[in-house]
Amino acid sequence: MAYTEKFQTMADAARAAVTEVQPEDVDALIAKGAIALDIRDPDEHAAGHIAGSVNISRGKLEMNVEGQITDMDATILCYCNAFNRGALSAASLKAMGYENATFIAGGLNAYRKLKA
Repeated sequence: MAYTEKFQTMADAARAAVTEVQPEDVDALIAKGAIALDIRDPDEHAAGHIAGSVNISRGKLEMNVEGQITDMDATILCYCNAFNRGALSAASLKAMGYENATFIAGGLNAYRKLKA
């Protein structure tokens, strides 16, 4: 997908500001209590997602996250299909005080490739 230059610059800055989690580490982190946070829209989530993930769409993340993830110290693995929305979401969560907000490198697409 082609993104505007301003959007991509913003997403790149978010990627640089937060930690990337490798897809092969996701299952182990979830087993240790990490929260997989699908920030895609509900129809995308319904079409397939990481098992047990919480779904809060990117457009409503900041408004709704505190009601669904109350532990500010939780390890949060934000993901979208690739990485831009995941990185932007992790950066927003960090700005809100969720110190362990990260994103999955390559997003759901990369995670699925491991499972294929």
